[in-house]
Amino acid sequence: MSNNVLNFHSVRLDEDKNVLVILDQTVLPNSTHYLELETVEDVWDAIYKLQVRGAPAIGIAGAYGAYLGISKSTCENYEDFYAEFMKVKERIASSRPTAVNLFWALDRMEACLKQNKDKAVPEIIKALKAEAHFIRDEDEKVCKAIGEYSLSLLKPEMGILTHCNAGTIATAKYGTALAPLYLGAEKGYNFKVFADETRPLLQGARLTAWELNEAGIDVTLICDNMASIVMKNGWIDAVVVGCDRVAYNGDTANKIGTSGVAILAKEYGIPVYVHAPLSTIDLNTKTGKDIHIELRPGEEIYKTWYEKPMAPEGIKTYNPAFDVTDAKYITAIITEKGIAYPPYEESLPKLFEK
Repeated sequence: MSNNVLNFHSVRLDEDKNVLVILDQTVLPNSTHYLELETVEDVWDAIYKLQVRGAPAIGIAGAYGAYLGISKSTCENYEDFYAEFMKVKERIASSRPTAVNLFWALDRMEACLKQNKDKAVPEIIKALKAEAHFIRDEDEKVCKAIGEYSLSLLKPEMGILTHCNAGTIATAKYGTALAPLYLGAEKGYNFKVFADETRPLLQGARLTAWELNEAGIDVTLICDNMASIVMKNGWIDAVVVGCDRVAYNGDTANKIGTSGVAILAKEYGIPVYVHAPLSTIDLNTKTGKDIHIELRPGEEIYKTWYEKPMAPEGIKTYNPAFDVTDAKYITAIITEKGIAYPPYEESLPKLFEK
């Protein structure tokens, strides 16, 4: 396996320039281009426009964005500084409402600020930068642990279906759902991976297929509506996906189309494994009905990726970015602290006790 893909840094802080450097995922696979983000609005735009995407990467970008937003503060007392920070936090939080990692990371930054309130403002700023670095480094370790737990459920030569992109460019490194594929490749597992294109933004075609192909992993790209036939053909032994939020009862929000894949897998007797850092598990959200689903511009469906519109101009559209997979379709939820099985109301809280 080529290690080139694992050497990409999707989100990092350039301390010399004091800018956030992100891999622009909207121009892949045709170009590997990095953007330098200097302001809160730069970070907001990058998250909203999906230049940085993937729940863990969004969280990391949010943490660094919160630091950048107050790194040049001229406030001289804690109260004014805290008020300025909260404006920055609220702005960044508004960029993507579904991915809980963003709010988790921003809350971590706020907690860090409060823990250092007795220090001078310049020292608090240093502490916030250190916390953002810690969030990034922690994610890499979390992803590797998820991959190791996931790999324990898979066997060599398996056919694997994945949806959207939960790979190394969606995280600090390794990815969540793709982590077992990278770790398996290192062990010679010879997985046969099928990647859904993932309409309408084509994260499977542009990102997952690119990542796995670059890594030398056997990957076949299929349209979303081809999942059923490859399952019926007996080519799929497991479905691996990431997620953006897990509710207390195990309902899971992930990229639009995941629910359909899980329903099909249930019909064909194929296990569905959701890969979720603890930071994506929201025990305060009781069921999937309580998860806010982001609606995006309709142009993404018929215009964004085409030279000419592929539907009548002005056509009515419905473009939810995510759907909720009911817990009954999920075989297991894999975290850095272990594997949770139904009933999730019992197994998920126990993970936080470890």
